[in-house]
Amino acid sequence: MPLDPALRRAITDRVRYYNDLGIYDFYRRPVTPGISDVAQKSVARAPSPALLVAEPAFAVQEESLPQSKSLSQPADHATALRLIREDLGDCTRCRLHSQGRKQIVFGVGDPNAQLMFIGEAPGADEDEQGEPFVGRSGQLLTNMIKAMGLRREDVYIANIIKCRPPANRTPERDECDTCSPFLMRQIEAIRPKALVALGAVAAKSLLAINAPMSELRGRWYDFRGTKLAVTYHPAFLLRDPRQKKETWKDLQMVMKEMGLPLPEKTLE
Repeated sequence: MPLDPALRRAITDRVRYYNDLGIYDFYRRPVTPGISDVAQKSVARAPSPALLVAEPAFAVQEESLPQSKSLSQPADHATALRLIREDLGDCTRCRLHSQGRKQIVFGVGDPNAQLMFIGEAPGADEDEQGEPFVGRSGQLLTNMIKAMGLRREDVYIANIIKCRPPANRTPERDECDTCSPFLMRQIEAIRPKALVALGAVAAKSLLAINAPMSELRGRWYDFRGTKLAVTYHPAFLLRDPRQKKETWKDLQMVMKEMGLPLPEKTLE
């Protein structure tokens, strides 16, 4: 049945809106009689572009996301994380498993952490040791955490993808879409009070907002019921130390939300 021209324009505008957010892949629900009415209701329920409530770029594919072997979420956070790691296995779901990665870098930290940092992807040191942020950028991240009055073991650290891309290249979109569901399950298992996205790749992957860091920083986003802030990736700060002052502002915003005392020292 041909669509009404006005409805077709509305659907086209909605698809363009999602494309602008970085969403390109859609699944098709079973077709039922009265398709025009269904489509009209779907468009009517679509969120306004003005909302700052963020959904991940892969949210439209949730029906195909890998599920835990357990039918219910374990009350113990450590057990929940262990089940997710078991489900992940020796992952071969995307091309990265055959492009030189040595091992999966799952995540590290306190399963009951109130604060979680999310980076882009493992590097050479991380791939060698099996732990995120252990190289030069990891040392800087540890110093950032210490400047907040916390220890590295007090927080949880993970990445958008869990395998090192060849030559540390930027992760491809399909690699992020394949791996990120496991990160979502980690977040759900830990249930932190706040998330910090480190760098543009992590921020855009989580928020599905195609914007420069200058626009992404300095505000809170509602991410699946958890507050999310954006700041620069430690690797970027190693290349441009001038941005450490701006990063410290972001961290202070997080500290205030977490109820942590604000020290006078700055990020070094």
